[in-house]
Amino acid sequence: MSKVILVTGAGRGLGTDIAREALAAGHQVVATGRRPEEVEKALGGPQDNLLVTRLDVTSLEDAEAAAQAAVDRFGRIDVLINNAGNLFTGYFEEISPAQMRRQFETNVFGPMNVTRAVLPVLRKQRAGHVITITSTAGLVGMEFTSAYAASKFAEEGWMESLRHDVEPYNIHTTVVEPGYFRTELLVDGSTIWPELSIEDYAPRTAPRIEGMKSMNGRQPGDPAKLARALLTIAGQDKPLERFVAGADAIGAAEAKAKELLAQAEASRELGDNLAYDDTTV
Repeated sequence: MSKVILVTGAGRGLGTDIAREALAAGHQVVATGRRPEEVEKALGGPQDNLLVTRLDVTSLEDAEAAAQAAVDRFGRIDVLINNAGNLFTGYFEEISPAQMRRQFETNVFGPMNVTRAVLPVLRKQRAGHVITITSTAGLVGMEFTSAYAASKFAEEGWMESLRHDVEPYNIHTTVVEPGYFRTELLVDGSTIWPELSIEDYAPRTAPRIEGMKSMNGRQPGDPAKLARALLTIAGQDKPLERFVAGADAIGAAEAKAKELLAQAEASRELGDNLAYDDTTV
C-alpha cells in the first residue's frame, strides 16, 4: 500500500537510494536535504509523487517547515526515515570540543529535531512509523570513532525510550544498525578528520586516516538492497523494533551480546549484593 515517506539526507548516499526505491515502489516521497536542487537532480528531476524540500536537520525551523510542506502536499506523513548524518573521526583527545558538539548536533539533535516536528502529525493520525539509521558503532565502540560512536549510542538510547513514549498512539519505531555499506559516508564532507594533533597519537592517526580513505568504495554492503529492506520493514504490520543490517553487523551484534552476558556474569559476585540489608528484591 502506498505510503507518504519523509527521508532526510536524500541528496546522496543511502538517502538517495531510499528515496529512489520508494518512488519506484509507488510511494509518495518527501525528499529533504540542505541543497534541494541537488536532491531533485539526484532523483531524476520533478515527479508527481515527489516533493523536494530544504531541510538542515540542525534547524528545528527547517524541520517544522518540511513537515508542514509534506502535509500540505500529500495530506499526511506515514513514515519518517532519519537518515542524515556525518562522521567525525579521530582519537578522543584529537577531536576538538567544537567537533564533538557538531557531531552531536547532526547525529543526535538533528534527528530529534525532525522527529519532534513530525510526531504531532503522527499522533493526530494515530498512526505512523519512525525509522532512525544509527550504526554498528551504536552497539560497539571502536578505535578512532569515539565521537561518532558516542552520538550513535545516544541515538540508540533515545530511540529505545521513544518507543515506549509513542506506542499508545499506534506509532512504531525502528532503529537500524547497518554495517559497512557502500554509501558516501567516507567521502570528504561526510567524514571529518580530527582538528587537533598530539604527538603521542601521530604514529597511529595517519595510518588510520589512510585506512579509512582506502575503504571507501570497497564496503561490502549494497545500499540499494538496504533501502529495499527498509521499505519492507515500513510495510510490516508489526515492524521490527531493531534491524541489524548486514552480515558484518549481525556478527558484531552477536559478539557484543555474548560480551555483555559475560560481563554481567563477571559482575555478579560484587554486584548482586549492593542493596540495603533490609531490602527484598
